[in-house]
Amino acid sequence: MVNRDAGRALVERYFAAMVARAAGAGGMADLFSPDAVYIEPFSGGASGQKRTHVGSAAISAFFDASWQHQPPDMTVSLDRMDLDGDTIRSEWTCRSPVFPGPMRGYDVVTVRNGKIARLETTLLGPNQEPGSDKP
Repeated sequence: MVNRDAGRALVERYFAAMVARAAGAGGMADLFSPDAVYIEPFSGGASGQKRTHVGSAAISAFFDASWQHQPPDMTVSLDRMDLDGDTIRSEWTCRSPVFPGPMRGYDVVTVRNGKIARLETTLLGPNQEPGSDKP
C-alpha cells in the first residue's frame, strides 16, 4: 500500500515535470521504474488508438519527442487526485489558445517501491465529465 503523502508527492512531481517539459526530462525518467508501462492516447493518430511504451527509457523517449510538438503556451492543471491502495487516479485539464477548448482527462497510476510502475492516460470527450466513463 502506498503512503498517501508519498503517492501524492510522486504524482505532483510527475505533473511538475510535465509542466517543465524538456527542462523536466531528467526528473521525468527518475519517476518511473525501469520496467514501467505507459499507455497513452496521444501518439496513436486521429483514431485515438492507445499506444504502449515499456521501460523507463522508452517512456522518457516518448516524452522527449512529445514536448517538441506541444504548443509553447500549453498549461496543465491537476484538478483532483484519489488514492486507493497502490493506485492513484488523477484528473487534469490541459489548455492552450490553439485548442478549441480545454482538454480533460485522467491518469491511473500504479505505484511500486516509490516509483510509477504503470501509468495509463485517458482523454475525455469534449462534454464528458470525469467519472462519467466509469461503468
